[in-house]
Amino acid sequence: MNANTPVHTRVADHPVNEAFLGRWSPRAFSDATITEQELQSLLEAARWAPSAFNAQPWRFVYALRGDEAWDGILGALMPFNQTWAQKASALVIVASETKFIAPGKTEANDNGSHAFDAGAAWAYLALQAHMAGWAAHAMAGFDKAAMAAAIALPENHVLHAAVAIGKQGNLADLPEALQAREVPSPRHPVTATAFHGGFK
Repeated sequence: MNANTPVHTRVADHPVNEAFLGRWSPRAFSDATITEQELQSLLEAARWAPSAFNAQPWRFVYALRGDEAWDGILGALMPFNQTWAQKASALVIVASETKFIAPGKTEANDNGSHAFDAGAAWAYLALQAHMAGWAAHAMAGFDKAAMAAAIALPENHVLHAAVAIGKQGNLADLPEALQAREVPSPRHPVTATAFHGGFK
């Protein structure tokens, strides 16, 4: 972590591994590059996420900064996100396949949990990135039609997020309006999101 970036002050209400508190989504990236092998390690972690019927519906399309595919993916982000994501080492698009062939069946049917399962895979990628010294920031701010065209999204697939991955950089490199937001965000207490026996 760069000396000019904040250190998290998150405190858990219950015991958890430090990785869950330390992982957050910065926007300030350095000019570091990521190798194909290093990125594959993050995708390998995502590979081991759980999924209904082991369908593994998640799909990732990525570009390393400087790749031929980089400009198309970066250009499909909303202008606000382009201002900081352009310094990322890699951009990864998270999508999922909406149909699958269930065990014992021969025809593809709708997979009702494709988005849920893709979210689990993204979480695995994000935690592996943090543990490997990378920062991963997922965003929903992109033009879906432009992104679908940029990555040649197949039929029966949907887009979920774009993820900027890189080494955390200098706070001062961000536009002034973003600098105050460059801190690990808090979370609601568990009591606000988990209920014993039913919603209260």
